[in-house]
Amino acid sequence: MPRILDLDRDALAELRGRALHDAVVAAEGRTLVSEVIAGAQSLANGVHNMEIAAAVGADILILNFIETVQGDDGWTFPDLGPVADLRTLARRVGRPIGVNLEPGDVPGPRRATTATARRLIDDGAAMLCLTANPGTETGYAELARVTADLRDALGPDAAIWSGKMHQAGRVDAIDGAALVRLVEAGADGVLLPLPGTVPGVTREIATAACVAVHEAGALVMGTIGTSQEGARPSIAQALALTAKEVGVDAHHIGDAGLGRTGDPDVLYEYSIAIRGRRHTWRRMALGNRRP
Repeated sequence: MPRILDLDRDALAELRGRALHDAVVAAEGRTLVSEVIAGAQSLANGVHNMEIAAAVGADILILNFIETVQGDDGWTFPDLGPVADLRTLARRVGRPIGVNLEPGDVPGPRRATTATARRLIDDGAAMLCLTANPGTETGYAELARVTADLRDALGPDAAIWSGKMHQAGRVDAIDGAALVRLVEAGADGVLLPLPGTVPGVTREIATAACVAVHEAGALVMGTIGTSQEGARPSIAQALALTAKEVGVDAHHIGDAGLGRTGDPDVLYEYSIAIRGRRHTWRRMALGNRRP
């Protein structure tokens, strides 16, 4: 399987499911994921924040709050206009498109039901990210239950990444045991808040969790979800090198910066820290190339 960091925009746009998982694993900790609020106004006129994130090095894009852009006849994004489906969107921006879903009392389009999940996968979603936004009272038990339901409904090929980016919802212990239960429920990727982002998640806890998840056969996405994605770019190197040290496979930059996306300078500096200038510039150039 090719490494995700070697793929051009057209190959990235077609990447989904098990192939996406394998491409991330093959990149050995050099995959950058950017989450964006789907309906937020852009940081720059005439382009969507997804396109900005892709331009500065993101390999995978994850949409949050999809209820603001999804209608009966497709999707409509600020500065992108109508898009028939997520497969078309992926080709438009040249990146695989993931979607956040949540258990609990949230709007229907992002509620983690089997019907919603199947509709999104059929629509072209590259992966589903099961997580919790603030105020939803969601804990690891709920995430494990929904993960199992979706895995049974979607079969083995869909990419399901599950876990918490922060302590929104119910406050649970974030450790290897909680994450392995998600793997046992059917997640092929789990979310782990990076040390330095959530109180109490130390290097030691995060390292042990990564080892446990890898031994269980899943990948780990280290997350920045506590608004530090909008901090000064100098924070990127410290978080990135800690993430590499503890052993994550993919690096998530959250959507709570200015403009409801990760700061582009943070993404760029984070990319340089995890894969150097050569691979960062290569990703930026390949991300705009068409055969």
